[in-house]
Amino acid sequence: MGLLSLGTPMDWHESKKWNEHVRENGIEQLLNIFRQHAKRDGDKFLWGDEVEYMLVDVNRKEAQARLSIDHDHILEDLNDEEGHPEQFARAEAANVSFHPEYGRFMLEATPLRPYDGTNLCDYLYVEENMVDRRVVAKESLPANIVPLTLTAFPRMGCATFTSPPAKAIGPASQSLFLPDEIINRHVRFPTLTANIRKRRGAKVSINLPMFPDVNTKLIDDSIPLNRDLFSSDSEPWLGASKPGHVYMDSMGFGMGSSCLQVTMQGSDINESRYLYDTLAPLTPVLLAASAASPIFKGYLVNQDVRWNVISGAVDDRTFIERNVEPYRGYDVFGGLDVSKSDKEHVEKLGGGVGVNGDRVVNSSGDTLLQTLDGKPIQKVPKSRYDSIDSYLGDLQHDTKYFDPQYNDIYSPINSKVLSQLSQEKGLIDEQLSKHFAHLFIRDPLVLFSERIDQDNKLENDHFENIQSTNWQTLRFKPPALYPATRDLSTTPGWRVEFRPLEIQLTDFENAAYSVFISLLSKAIIKFKPNLYVPISKIDENMKTAHNVDAVTKDKFWFRSQDSWGLNHDEFIGYDLSWFDRFINRGNDELGVDEVYLNGYKDKETIEEETANCDDGDNDSDITATSSNGTSANNASLPFSKLSANEIINGSACHPGLIRLIVKLIATELLPETAQHHCDTSKLAQQMTKLQNYLKLVSYRASGKIPTIAHWMRTVVTQSPEYARDSKVTERLNYDLIEKTIHVSDYDFTAAGGLLTEYFGADIASYLKETGYGQ
Repeated sequence: MGLLSLGTPMDWHESKKWNEHVRENGIEQLLNIFRQHAKRDGDKFLWGDEVEYMLVDVNRKEAQARLSIDHDHILEDLNDEEGHPEQFARAEAANVSFHPEYGRFMLEATPLRPYDGTNLCDYLYVEENMVDRRVVAKESLPANIVPLTLTAFPRMGCATFTSPPAKAIGPASQSLFLPDEIINRHVRFPTLTANIRKRRGAKVSINLPMFPDVNTKLIDDSIPLNRDLFSSDSEPWLGASKPGHVYMDSMGFGMGSSCLQVTMQGSDINESRYLYDTLAPLTPVLLAASAASPIFKGYLVNQDVRWNVISGAVDDRTFIERNVEPYRGYDVFGGLDVSKSDKEHVEKLGGGVGVNGDRVVNSSGDTLLQTLDGKPIQKVPKSRYDSIDSYLGDLQHDTKYFDPQYNDIYSPINSKVLSQLSQEKGLIDEQLSKHFAHLFIRDPLVLFSERIDQDNKLENDHFENIQSTNWQTLRFKPPALYPATRDLSTTPGWRVEFRPLEIQLTDFENAAYSVFISLLSKAIIKFKPNLYVPISKIDENMKTAHNVDAVTKDKFWFRSQDSWGLNHDEFIGYDLSWFDRFINRGNDELGVDEVYLNGYKDKETIEEETANCDDGDNDSDITATSSNGTSANNASLPFSKLSANEIINGSACHPGLIRLIVKLIATELLPETAQHHCDTSKLAQQMTKLQNYLKLVSYRASGKIPTIAHWMRTVVTQSPEYARDSKVTERLNYDLIEKTIHVSDYDFTAAGGLLTEYFGADIASYLKETGYGQ
């Protein structure tokens, strides 16, 4: 959950006078990071994951499942070496570390030490570590409190969804639906909630389209009509709520959801920049392939993922920054400090759409409207939780695929920060300077009075205050600052965090997606594909990824398959069947070099089949445009719309992502004694597990097995309890949670062949035969 400092938090109206102080010192800290770490190289490929759990109180006597908000002491217990030595020792012995998250009902758990990406065994250890996390958590909880890896709790925000019950009357969020009692007790979290609201000048407003059914009333009738606790209670009726949509009004709806995040360390800054850029086009595709949240606030919604919910939940932009009309009686500048003359100037213009600091000359004749501390008031197209706005560029790496025209969207920057960075010649290049200058258009959201003054040569809290509250699909993570005596090779280096994945119900699935991303990252570094597409296309893909069953029904803008810079012939045979040929002896009658061919076809047959390969659909080429919307050199660039199946599984004409991973395993991770055939039963078990990890992602992409979102939607709509009104009642919620528990526990005795329905026959058979759930 980012930076957690101890101390006295400041209210927004007190802290905002320190905003420029934080930005100036944060950038100085960043410059010191570059001075200390820019030239470090040779770092090992290390990686790790973060899994977030929800504590659910399951009352089988009353057929209720609710979020537990009174067992958050578990976090302190597991981290208290003196007060709870046995629990602390158990977690440490299991190589598990627990961390706070936004909700009292939430736990975040990571490995205590990172995984070694050069060691095959570590990729197999991931799941074992995840199992230990869940076991350690369960041992510290009553039997009725179950740690579940749900992306979104289906009835969060309904009349009674917490245990014990709590009323939505809290001053921090002022939510009509969520009580402040769901918020983590650490002072950062309620302060963050309140400060987002105060800066914005109104509560956050999230509207999700309802899933239409025969009895659906296209109005959110859960909005209370007559509450009068706070002035913000009137906002739904002033335009915050949209007809036909589920309305949500608090940070908790987004930050109270769970996800799966994976972080990889490159050998140096340039390799990490290339990895960041190459993963960027994959973020919407993997979001869709991991879809797990079709229900919000007791409604089936007409989308499958959580991303836009979190984006809206922490959207602190004012009306003028969003370039929208303010609600009647609300200040277009929100909680920003603006001079009286500038306010009067905008009022004369009428405020609202088209009136913002990018285009309006203020009353003094200055180019931009500014806050009183001199920060320009800009149009900001995206929430601070959104998809990335620009590539970092790989021109310092040996790939050199990047072209500035790929950064084709309007991405505002802090010109003062850019100038500050640009003065350091040779330390940070222009592209990376623009990246950080964009992040620093944001204000710090929580400041602690004790942390205003810092040693910029040893501390980087001011930098992290801005960096860690830009929650994008990818995060480029610089190292921290250390004393000059510290051996930097023992400290974390330049890393990339992959953030869009939805959490999955089982440790097997979460391990599978984590291993997929980490192995893919290592394969990207090894095989160096060119996956650049314009940022505008990634934004379009992010919208597509929200669609119901987007992974199988929609297509995504992607680099045309013959333009990845890979030789398809070099990946022939490295599909999922490679594992079967590797494990089973007697499959090499065609010779060592031929054992990897698909289906034992000879080279002439393969050449004949691939001779007439086409490349995606008829939208194979688009014209790149520059940030101002004009054609960039009239260049026709190789982008096409591809399905997730084509991107992940490839085809007879193209390797896809799976073959890159399989070839990496075959050529880099196998022990030297097993380069052509499996030589031990242990290695056979390891290869079979890796194969099934890849099958899970592959089958989700191809539609052979459903996403969790599809499965959940089906469970609800096929239930005799469902009234075909898009509503998920408490009983429906309980039944759904019980099924998720059966899945999480690998309960093969569950009625109706639940595990086979969920995993498909192939993977379910593997899980049963290898002892899952026993």
